[in-house]
Amino acid sequence: MSFFKKLFSSEKKETLDKGLEQSKTSFFSKLTKAVAGKTKVDDAVLDNLEEILISSDVGVNTTLKIITRIEKHVSDNKYLGTGELNEILRNEIASLLSETNSGEATEFVIPITTKPYVLMVVGVNGVGKTTTIGKLAHQFKKQGYNVVLGAADTFRAAAIDQLQVWADRVGVLLVKQQMGSDPASVAFDTLQSAVSQNADIVIIDTAGRLHNKVNLMNELTKVKRVMQKVVGEAPHDVLLVLDGSTGQNAFEQAKQFTAATEVTSLAVTKLDGTAKGGVVIGISDQFQIPVKYIGVGEGIEDLQVFNKYEFVDSFFK
Repeated sequence: MSFFKKLFSSEKKETLDKGLEQSKTSFFSKLTKAVAGKTKVDDAVLDNLEEILISSDVGVNTTLKIITRIEKHVSDNKYLGTGELNEILRNEIASLLSETNSGEATEFVIPITTKPYVLMVVGVNGVGKTTTIGKLAHQFKKQGYNVVLGAADTFRAAAIDQLQVWADRVGVLLVKQQMGSDPASVAFDTLQSAVSQNADIVIIDTAGRLHNKVNLMNELTKVKRVMQKVVGEAPHDVLLVLDGSTGQNAFEQAKQFTAATEVTSLAVTKLDGTAKGGVVIGISDQFQIPVKYIGVGEGIEDLQVFNKYEFVDSFFK
């Protein structure tokens, strides 16, 4: 049975199709070669498919899961034609994503029962963390939310300056201190300001250093503890931003950050201009953390809410 439903908005879907074009083209050119001259799915086709999935940055463990599921189709059917492989592969990947990404959200929304909703953003420098925060602020403001940003990455002057540029561009308040200030102090001030202004959403930037996991863990724990003095359950979401174009390096970043703090959602950026879109499938599966947002272009509108049906449809279109 197909998982797919026609719930896509044409403009967003076109952007997603375009953003995943290189990943799709690379994947299917390899798949076409793998089944060339074959009429049925046999061990040789499965071996080739395994190699293709791994080389597409799906990851070894997730690839083995997918192959095992397809092997079951082969064993259940005396004859499985190569022409049926695309549809089976498409549905099995959607099924795999469904195990972690349960929602079908298409808009930027937050739980209405929590105010302010505190989102803490983590990730190494260079993955598009600041840009993601700016685009999130833009999208949330478009939905009518009152948004406040906090510049708690105080170890780089550029991080504070870049966030100010985005705050000015989007038209939201940025709470900041001098470079070298205590990140927890910035977070505390941000939440106090947000509460006084009756803000709906607070987005806190944090430092992207990974050279010492213990220091990172201590710092993020302190930021959380101090925020909870103002908003008891903060942060409500810890969003890890990963650069999809780095492929397997994104897996390593996810491993480091999930060891340092409790990550509750993922944003995978820079999927346009790369053939490594398969990394979304592998990271979501291996870390059992939902992908909430994906970046498929440089424009302010090119950060999208991740929808597993749309993603797989674009990947296999």
